[in-house]
Amino acid sequence: MRTASHKRAPRRLAIAILIALPIAACQSSTNGDAANDTASATAQAAPASQPSQTLPSALGTIRVTEVARGLDHPWSLAFLPDGRMLVTERPGRLRHVAADGAISAPISGVPEVFATGQGGLLDVALAPDFADSQRIYLSYAEPGENGTAGTAVAYGTLAGDALTDVKVVYRQEPKVEGPNHFGSRLVFDGQGHLFVSQGERNQRPLSQELDKLQGKLVRLNLDGSVPQDNPFVGRAGARPEIWSYGHRNMQGMAQDPRTGKLWQNEHGPRGGDEINLPEPGKNYGWPIITHGINYSGQPIPEAVGKAKEGMEQPYHVWEKSPGLSGMAFYTGRPGNPWNDSLFQGSLAERNLIRLTLQGDRIVNEERLLNEIGERVRDVRVGPDDNIYVLTDEDDGKLWRIEPPQAP
Repeated sequence: MRTASHKRAPRRLAIAILIALPIAACQSSTNGDAANDTASATAQAAPASQPSQTLPSALGTIRVTEVARGLDHPWSLAFLPDGRMLVTERPGRLRHVAADGAISAPISGVPEVFATGQGGLLDVALAPDFADSQRIYLSYAEPGENGTAGTAVAYGTLAGDALTDVKVVYRQEPKVEGPNHFGSRLVFDGQGHLFVSQGERNQRPLSQELDKLQGKLVRLNLDGSVPQDNPFVGRAGARPEIWSYGHRNMQGMAQDPRTGKLWQNEHGPRGGDEINLPEPGKNYGWPIITHGINYSGQPIPEAVGKAKEGMEQPYHVWEKSPGLSGMAFYTGRPGNPWNDSLFQGSLAERNLIRLTLQGDRIVNEERLLNEIGERVRDVRVGPDDNIYVLTDEDDGKLWRIEPPQAP
């Protein structure tokens, strides 16, 4: 696998155009998985209609429009067939956001979340058969006994402004204490399986312990049962849900539409954010191998260096951490300047990263939205071929980005 170092449309959905309110100046960045604030929020009305703005990019100017604001640390976005969006807020609320930016009251029926530190309501994804079932999946930090918590996944039926028939289909075990490193993204593979990314709950040794689910990428059937071809099925002392292990805190994950390969990103500590293409049964090394150090400036106690036999090297690594978050492929759009790109949010650098792809090779890297200066938590490709991003702030925003126009 290749290791790289950090370097400094045809379909249009009619969406009301809104202008961006005054943009905050860039603030000094903190590590992506270290800064976490939780605040309360109520339903917001749509902002007054205003014109969008243009910003520079390597391939020409891009048009950036503020679709909605007033979201409380939004975490994830999913597009509904009727043109609305579902947005999760980390304190535990799920909302509809209309194409004109109107934000609904919270949708009822969402499971109770552990809304502490990095915990709360995380990813949202439509079931593969959503058109028939109206089912959605949520990942979240689930509270346990005596202040413990763990990543969990539930599904339910979306019925207007309510979530009904909610069922928990996955629980990270054992639950442990601490407010950090829950992950978590959800990806369906198109073959009846659900991948769930997680963190090691800031308890490093757990990533290497196969009888525990922290620091593991897990693969499930859609009902939460275990596929019998998972790599550790039948192995004594190993959880059968595990697909790969040795991960730190996976906050972005997507399937390449061109190849079907699963890609995921994860936070390093101080340095060493990475992309992996996780394969069944493989060990991705945390905390034994890493390109990062502790936030204190001292080495990771368990680390033996950047490589060890039997452990996978990162597919792509940043020696200086951007604080990676959501991930989205932009493919299948010949003639579009952004065709064959991989977008990733950056929490620490407060921007959007665009990686240019040639097949699986990453050949170039660009930073967008530096002028906005907000923590980018999620990125998605809309049905209108535009890019949508959520910013992880007290006054979180949903932005629409149109591909570049030639200078």
